[in-house]
Amino acid sequence: MKITSVETFLVPPRWLFCRVETDEGIVGWGEPVVEGRAETVRAAVEELSDLLLGCDPRRIEDLWQLMTKSAFYRGGPVLSSAVAGLDQALWDILGKSLGVPVHQLLGGAVRDEVRIYGWIGGDEPDQVAEAAAAQVEAGLTAVKMNASGRTSRMPTRAETDEVISRVAAVREVLGDSRDVAVDFHGRFGAAAARRVLPELAPLHPLFAEEPVLPEHPHALRDVVTASPVPIASGERLYSRTDFLAPLQAGIAVAQPDLSHAGGISEVRRIASLAETFDALLAPHCPLGPIALAASLQVAFATPNFLIQEQSIGIHYNQDAELLDYVLDRTPFEFHDGAIRRWEAPGLGVQIDEDAVRRADAQGHRWRPPTWRHSDGSFAEW
Repeated sequence: MKITSVETFLVPPRWLFCRVETDEGIVGWGEPVVEGRAETVRAAVEELSDLLLGCDPRRIEDLWQLMTKSAFYRGGPVLSSAVAGLDQALWDILGKSLGVPVHQLLGGAVRDEVRIYGWIGGDEPDQVAEAAAAQVEAGLTAVKMNASGRTSRMPTRAETDEVISRVAAVREVLGDSRDVAVDFHGRFGAAAARRVLPELAPLHPLFAEEPVLPEHPHALRDVVTASPVPIASGERLYSRTDFLAPLQAGIAVAQPDLSHAGGISEVRRIASLAETFDALLAPHCPLGPIALAASLQVAFATPNFLIQEQSIGIHYNQDAELLDYVLDRTPFEFHDGAIRRWEAPGLGVQIDEDAVRRADAQGHRWRPPTWRHSDGSFAEW
């Protein structure tokens, strides 16, 4: 079997898909994208395709090593995301060629369903109680929310109180049998996080995500030590080596993204590394159906898995939705806050190729919002 073509599709609302075809007619799909940098990743996929054409797609590890280590310059979000989408497509091809789902190739299932969560609110959180109630009505047992919108680098007492009151409002809606996770997006910094996390603890968040920026892993240990709330991090980390320092600092939850951190191949290795530090896996995935399918395949087969993010109905999804690009929506149905394991071969998602090609003709130019703190420094979106 040989790879004969690699195509990419820029599809709304903000995604990039890739299609890898073989001389035996088997097609694999992947989702290589950096949100707001889709065109850049598209160029990287095209460059990497020169290495893949004519190769046997079933030699996944060899091709992963070729894409990541054969050039002088390595790593970074653009390259690792391009590799991630192509890696997903190769696993899809291998599963389809053997007639088995990817989780069987990863050692077999360790669970029959995967617990999921959904986002509430946007970048400027308000009316979070109503949004939480809507997610409960949709069948979810866990939600995640932004800790704050624009805020001071050292938040005032009033700004801190707003964080606590919003989480308290969501906790009241959820009760004690459901979970809320709180995402800081690195907006507070270490000192502010050490102040606010103990105040959040009585509300029992599932975890507090990115209390410090990913480029400040040296600050994580002090935050972990001061926090009664489990600390999560990793959506902006792209390799095992990136995760080593945060795991050594004591994070409780590793959050690699299957479309950023080298795909199925590397995330499986990150999960194994996390297990040696007694940390759990909760993949980041505010993306499309292929990224979610790849994440679920890993979750089905990973012992130290915690919970899976998914983006159905997320505030970023304008002009298109996750399910618009799939022919069969039933695998993504919620059942008591979870998605049930499926046995369809490969990634197990049927892409509507006609819809994808029509969407690519439209394309998109999604860009993230840009914010400044009151002191003039840039905030994380």
